[in-house]
Parts: sequence; C-alpha cells; structure tokens
Amino acid sequence: MNTFWNYFWPLFVGGLIIGMIAGLAGFRRNEKRAKAISAGALAAIAAALLWHGPLGAADRLATEVERNTRMSLDSWEMPNVTGHLHRAPLTRTLVLSGPASLDDYQRSELVRIEETVPGVSHVRWNDKVGGPPLIAEAAGAAILGFLLGLLVAYLIELRRRYNAQWTW
Repeated sequence: MNTFWNYFWPLFVGGLIIGMIAGLAGFRRNEKRAKAISAGALAAIAAALLWHGPLGAADRLATEVERNTRMSLDSWEMPNVTGHLHRAPLTRTLVLSGPASLDDYQRSELVRIEETVPGVSHVRWNDKVGGPPLIAEAAGAAILGFLLGLLVAYLIELRRRYNAQWTW
C-alpha cells in the first residue's frame, strides 16, 4: 500500500480534471471567469470531502495502516503494544499504547520502527496531540490538482488565442 497512490493521487487527478474544465469554461468568457473558477474550486473541495467520507477512502486507509502496524508489532514480538491512528479528527499520526514496563530505549525504537509503516506521518505514545487532519490534507491535494488544471487550461487558452490571429 502506498498512501500517495491509494489516497492522494485520485484526489489530485480529480482536482486536475475539475480545474481544466473550470479553466476552459472561465478563460473563454471574461464576465463569467470568477464564477467558473470559484465553482470549480468548490467542486474540487466537494470531491475531496466525498472521497474522504462517503466513498470510504479514509476508512480504508486507517484499516490498512492499523493492520500494517499490527503486523510490524507482531514481527518484533511486541504483542502487548497496540497502535491506532489518532481520531477525532482522523490524522496520519499513529498512537502507540502498551505496558509501562517498556524503557525509554524501547519506546524510542518502537517510534522509529513504526514511522516506517506506509501511511504514517508521526508516531506518538500519547493521544493528546494529533497532526493535520487527513481531510485537510485531502482538500489540499485536490486544490493543488485544481490549480495545476487551471494552469493547463490557461496555457491551452493562450495557444487558442495565438492561433486565432492567423487567417490563411
């Protein structure tokens, strides 16, 4: 599992397509440019929200990360230690919990080992501090794709206007 390809890439591509459509519609008509671009940005954010929630991408990501964490802990023979993603809101911060008999070296090494699990950005032993919400990261990926789509649409429109001056 790769977090980029499974979670963020569909958001980026969706934002890119929405940005190209909004840009091609907006750059043709000067009076409706702001409406088309703002409607496209809202559509990209709405697509990210749908992907994250009702389409279940966040749940699939959380399940996969927690399964890989359990496999990693089992391979290191740490059955008493558990790991789950920080919730409320869902982040990519892994929260470890386990017996108090672990010394500081074991705790720091488990943090280092579990940071290599795909989809994990940070590992902590307490549940107090999360990270950036996953939904904000999803919206950021969609907006980044949207802006790149706007750039491509602008370049296409420049080429169309340049070629329109020629009459053979």
